[in-house]
Amino acid sequence: MATARKGRELFTILETSADTESSTECDSQDAPLNLSADVKWLEIPNRKPDSDEEEDDDDDEEEAAAADGEGENGVTSTAAAAAETADAASLIAGGGCNIILVTGSNGIKHDEEDYAEDCYYSTSTNCSDTNSNDSDIDFSDLEEEEERRSFFGFEEDLEEDCASPDFWGEPDQVIAIEPFSAASGPQHSLGDEADTRDYFRILFPDSLFEHMVEQTNNYALYRQRRVGKSDPHWHPTDVREMKAYVGLNILMGINQLPDTGMYWASDIFIGNAGFKKTMTSRRFEKLTQYLQLCDRESEPVRGERGYDGLFKIRPLLDVVENTMWDAYTPNRCLTIDKCAIATKSRFSPTQYMSSRPLRKGLTVWMLCDSRSGYCHRTKIHVGKPSDDEAAASLGYRVVSSLVRGLEGQYHHVFMDSFFTSVPLLQRLLRDGLYACGPTQAGRKGYPEVLRPRNVGKLCQGEFYQCQRGNLVATVTRDVKTVSCLSTNSAPGIVGISPGRQQPDTDGEGESDSLDGSGFSLGVPRPLPLLLYQENMRGVDLCDQLRECYQVGRPCKKWWRYFLWFYVNLCIVNAYIILRESRGGAPPAGFNGKQFTQRHFRVRLAQQLIGDYQGARGMERAARKRHADSPIEYGHRLERMSERSRRCRNCTNKGLRHESVFGCKICNVHLCRGGCFSEFHK
Repeated sequence: MATARKGRELFTILETSADTESSTECDSQDAPLNLSADVKWLEIPNRKPDSDEEEDDDDDEEEAAAADGEGENGVTSTAAAAAETADAASLIAGGGCNIILVTGSNGIKHDEEDYAEDCYYSTSTNCSDTNSNDSDIDFSDLEEEEERRSFFGFEEDLEEDCASPDFWGEPDQVIAIEPFSAASGPQHSLGDEADTRDYFRILFPDSLFEHMVEQTNNYALYRQRRVGKSDPHWHPTDVREMKAYVGLNILMGINQLPDTGMYWASDIFIGNAGFKKTMTSRRFEKLTQYLQLCDRESEPVRGERGYDGLFKIRPLLDVVENTMWDAYTPNRCLTIDKCAIATKSRFSPTQYMSSRPLRKGLTVWMLCDSRSGYCHRTKIHVGKPSDDEAAASLGYRVVSSLVRGLEGQYHHVFMDSFFTSVPLLQRLLRDGLYACGPTQAGRKGYPEVLRPRNVGKLCQGEFYQCQRGNLVATVTRDVKTVSCLSTNSAPGIVGISPGRQQPDTDGEGESDSLDGSGFSLGVPRPLPLLLYQENMRGVDLCDQLRECYQVGRPCKKWWRYFLWFYVNLCIVNAYIILRESRGGAPPAGFNGKQFTQRHFRVRLAQQLIGDYQGARGMERAARKRHADSPIEYGHRLERMSERSRRCRNCTNKGLRHESVFGCKICNVHLCRGGCFSEFHK
């Protein structure tokens, strides 16, 4: 541990590397979690720096001024803060340090113009506070008792007046972080011979395929009864055909074409022989038309008792939510964030998000692993809350429902500013969960002294902190002014990550901004912000894996998007389980160098399809076997019917000719002449 002094002691530098990470520790706490070892740490103690002999004469005057100007929250006075800031600024000018820590507010009032220019949260519309009109999310899958209990818990946490002047104090308290010792990772009993379909079956069991087959057949009969006539092109499906149907939809995400019919095109450069062999285009369209997950005849209408906005996908949610939670035990660090699903449907909860790349879509809240991206739990946005009080506790209820079952295991939860609030972090801390995330400076409970109008214009790397037990509030400036709340990081600790490599100085001497490896030091950031940047990536990792290969085709039925979303999510989770269970080794029979997600999806689709062939596929296989001698196997040109129909061979060539003759074995009409032999070849 090296101490930096220039004029007076201001901070302590803790240098860690890959070789000394295990031996170098901070005196006040263990090394921060999930941070790279090449970060230089600056610890700024919350004590008055050592004074020179010249400053000893002014101690009495400074103490008297501090006593007279003591603020409501125990922060230093305007004169003392200004003096300390001036001393630090002079030290920076001399090359000593570029980090300033002032406990509490500097007490300096600023003009409204300066405040408007520097206040990030005063003009941002990306995140909504507790009174925002964008908080229009409700969860119909939560029981009424659970929602009432979560809301009352929110009110109980607000009863501790976090906005009172005595709530926050100086950042001089020692925080206590219990170690995480729970078992984590994949939970299954598959052996080394397990393949992709076995891992997918953990999350999407065969019982779901059987349920899809049953409800699809029932819905086809239900539609035909409503129309009053039967569908001549429909016949009941089975489990093998349904698995093949899902397998074709998975392959469509890898081999993407603008129109579904192009997979069955006769053009050899566009059409796919595997699709043609599996089932016909008409059969695929009929399965898509009648595909169903619920009993439509028993669906309650809006206003009836037991109405559920997600009734059409409720059987899928009941199964998949349990399998995803049981298949993988959560690791130490978790992420809660929003996921958007692109849609062309007219589902009422569809949101318009102007600040995101996907501006219109369905919203799903996800709890993911920060390291692997595995999705443990999801919640769907289905509409606006019934009243303003429910909207105020929205983020509180969402997080409480997503982390249900993790109490007392000391996980570290990272979330964005939509959720982070003082009541929520207090509730999670009581339940044995630590949390960290940016917040909005205008929310109830955030320290008044750290609001932009009191902090003023910050320099890059400058930050202020307040503390109450494990709860630490931070305001800093990186690219923009950021407000943050955390319960898993000690105050006064700053990390500086290495920046770009600088050219040599050619003997002119090393610059103060360079370390021994020749890399320039980046902007110093407080520990809560560093932890957030390192661990707030779980949902992004899951989205990257999911968005690479979409499953399903666009349609006007909103529930279809959720069906294919969960199928795709199960594929991603199954790939993560396989990768971690086998240590990166591919399954048996794979000859490639690296088993990627694309290989996993292709292999899974092939195993779902198997050797299934529809009626047309078997006919084509028979024609191929008998192509050498069609007459020998009973193929002959004979009269098919009294009514002429289009010649199949001419139709394949884009011509229109009709004939009453054809081949009864192949069940096609053919022109008299060369069409018979040409078709059978």
